[in-house]
Amino acid sequence: MSAAAAAGTWKLGDLEVNRIGYGAMRLTGNGMMGNSDGTPIDRDVAVGLLHSAFEEGVNHIDTASFYFSPLRSANELINRALSSWSGDVVVVTKVGPGRDPSGEWLDTVRPDQLRGQVEENLRQLGRDCLDVVNLRAGGPRTASIAEHFGALADLREAGLVRHLGLSGVLPEHVLAAQKIAPVVCVQNSYGLDWRRADESGLVDLCGEQGIAFVPFFAVSGLRREAAAGQEHDARVHSVADAHRATPAQVRLAWTLHRGPHVLAIPGTRNPAHLAENIAAGSLRLTEEELALLDKPDEGTD
Repeated sequence: MSAAAAAGTWKLGDLEVNRIGYGAMRLTGNGMMGNSDGTPIDRDVAVGLLHSAFEEGVNHIDTASFYFSPLRSANELINRALSSWSGDVVVVTKVGPGRDPSGEWLDTVRPDQLRGQVEENLRQLGRDCLDVVNLRAGGPRTASIAEHFGALADLREAGLVRHLGLSGVLPEHVLAAQKIAPVVCVQNSYGLDWRRADESGLVDLCGEQGIAFVPFFAVSGLRREAAAGQEHDARVHSVADAHRATPAQVRLAWTLHRGPHVLAIPGTRNPAHLAENIAAGSLRLTEEELALLDKPDEGTD
């Protein structure tokens, strides 16, 4: 069994993936806007990192055409890596937000502009059909996604997209979208320190509907795109010490324990962190440890 398969598998529609995947946002820098002026990651190093992930069983990559810095594009790096890889890898991208070539964020995209964004991903990834496309909503306060999701459903019928998902949504958005076309995954910010998707019932709804729930910022939490820093949660340190694991591994394991439909897409440019993230899939937390992590943090160490 590969390392990434230790946590089991889940199906995105008819595409079976290991529950430990990889998020490509950090490949071009520290997030979508940070670190853009720093030294870009070497292309061969980036491709090697992706190949290392594939070799460990990672077969689910999360990306977007708007993941780029002045000299690097996540989609381009993934394209290069997949062109020299013989195995099957499911690539999940997202549309909705957009940036101009200089990196400036554009106004909210209209439904009729989604085809252009899908085609942009097709060109960059070198694909004729995208495995999964997530509609990134304008945020939980978005009133309706029906028109935008309907436009993507039309592209699915046209053969440009295989499966559809959602990102940054509430339960009512999922239910509305399901009436238009099948939803195979939902991506929302979620982790030990950010439990809005529990409070809204979204995680449970996805499980009931057979939809993958794919949290982002599961490790960084409220730090979001910020670089990984020192762990200050005493609960996490306690569990990590008991398993001789890292705090990041404990945070990922806690997320995966939330349900068999919950996937993980941690991203990194560090080969050692990549190996640690993948190994988190084999970490089994006890009921007592899960209860401890669910208690309020009692301080730092």
